[in-house]
Amino acid sequence: MTEVDYLTEPTPGDDAWALTAAITQLRRSLRSSVREDFTWESLPMAQVEFLQRLEREPGLRIGDLARKHRMAVNTVSTLVNQMLKAGLVVRESDPDDKRAVLVLLSEEGRARLHAWTRANERRISAALGDLTADQRAAIDAAVPALAALAERLDDRS
Repeated sequence: MTEVDYLTEPTPGDDAWALTAAITQLRRSLRSSVREDFTWESLPMAQVEFLQRLEREPGLRIGDLARKHRMAVNTVSTLVNQMLKAGLVVRESDPDDKRAVLVLLSEEGRARLHAWTRANERRISAALGDLTADQRAAIDAAVPALAALAERLDDRS
């Protein structure tokens, strides 16, 4: 029996199932379409998410990143080391605890994140332009609720 078997099986037509399916498709479409603008792009999604987090919350410890992203500390440490080697992040001593280090965006990391963000914004803007005015209005109206839902899901960790 898989982990999914222990959960209530989602059914097509269920609001939660429909939302999950739409989000999954959006993420997949964005990931693959951004490669059209950046054929050189090799940032794994986990690294993009870390860069986004570090831009919002500069100077996190590896343990903080692991907790916030619900990942094992050793996995995060490996990803951070890869990002260090790629010049995307830097480490600094924690001024409150000299034994600890903080992870910060480097200028290269910030530039790559902003280029990645702009590419995604262009892709989304183009797709939104193909929708009807009513569909765009519905998406605009849904964004605050989706942000609140994401926050609630983060709070449950």
